Amino acid sequence: MKILVDTSVWSLALRRPAAAEKPVVDELRALVDDGRVAIIGPIRQELLSGIRNPSAFQQLRDHLRAFEDDALTRDDFERAAEHFNTCRARGLQGSNTDFLICAAAERRGFPIFTTDADFVRFARLLPIELHG
Repeated sequence: MKILVDTSVWSLALRRPAAAEKPVVDELRALVDDGRVAIIGPIRQELLSGIRNPSAFQQLRDHLRAFEDDALTRDDFERAAEHFNTCRARGLQGSNTDFLICAAAERRGFPIFTTDADFVRFARLLPIELHG
């Protein structure tokens, strides 16, 4: 089964990890080695946004090209809006990208691999599974 890897995990792996972050980075490596990594365009965009050095941007872009985006559909965007509304009605805020990640993972049956605590809160209200 594929695992949708969130920006927070990629970010840890792309910088020199501290000892506390090593298990997360090791798990990502294992998923990559097993061909189980899933990514969507908005995660790719988040990872590439803000990289000022053109050479570093190109290097990261080229590394990420090894992973095909899971194509998003109208259903994903509509479901993300439903998730936003569900959470907002219960006083839980999140970004549009986070809810799109939830919708994409839900529709495909992919667990989400993240270090972002917001997803733990989302999982209490939404039909998503977290990896790990």
